[in-house]
Amino acid sequence: MTSKPGKLQGQIWLAAESSSNSFAIEQVRLLEAIHESGSISAAARELGISYKTAWERLERMNNLSEAPLVSRSAGGSQGGGSQLTAHGKKILSGFSRLASEHNDFIEKLGSGLNRIDDLASFVASNRLVSSAGNQFLGAVEAVAPGSVNAEVRIKVNERVSLVAIITEQSRAELGIEPGKQVIALVKASSVLLAASAELTVSARNIIPGTIARLATGAVNTDVSLDIGDDKTLNAVITNMSAKRMGIAEGQDITAFFKASSVILLGG
Repeated sequence: MTSKPGKLQGQIWLAAESSSNSFAIEQVRLLEAIHESGSISAAARELGISYKTAWERLERMNNLSEAPLVSRSAGGSQGGGSQLTAHGKKILSGFSRLASEHNDFIEKLGSGLNRIDDLASFVASNRLVSSAGNQFLGAVEAVAPGSVNAEVRIKVNERVSLVAIITEQSRAELGIEPGKQVIALVKASSVLLAASAELTVSARNIIPGTIARLATGAVNTDVSLDIGDDKTLNAVITNMSAKRMGIAEGQDITAFFKASSVILLGG
């Protein structure tokens, strides 16, 4: 998906820091803090946010990015060493140049617009506001049209593809066809978990993963699954269910949800 310079100029709000787009700015600030401190926990302290909030922002950024933005090393519940990947540095560098040269960036950057186009594409995806706990950028692999509904398969990474069922009318209106980039939304409450990968279920989406993080609240437990290539799938289960299953960080587990639980947005 190619971003045009004219459209990028319309995103000059990055310098103005308008509240409607503050989430994208906060994300870039998190990347900057991680780059400077070399630690997610230290970056969270610097920004005055919780470690959990920093993790959630980072997970969302990675899920909506074509390549991982941060590489992490194990280090317990408060993270370990972390550094920006080449793609993350490219995003951060593009933002820094935009912020400092926004009045004349088109003339000055010239042939360097590829880097800014990467930033524009990234920011456009991350401006999405939704109550869905999972948002994935992916490419449509296959479409099986029907008289009423269409089945759409979306490639999230090399290990995971999602299946969505949408109306044929919606498919046509969104222009969904193989090769098109889309954003797939799945509510965390729609994701069910099973300790056994051999479980037989009718759900079309069956995704193996490893529990990367648990956040226990008064009633529910937020479960973040590492599904490969720095992509994260989030589920919400009751504390009673978490206790009964005996789940723990580092444990392999299987997530599943119905194709009808996947909502698609055109890229």
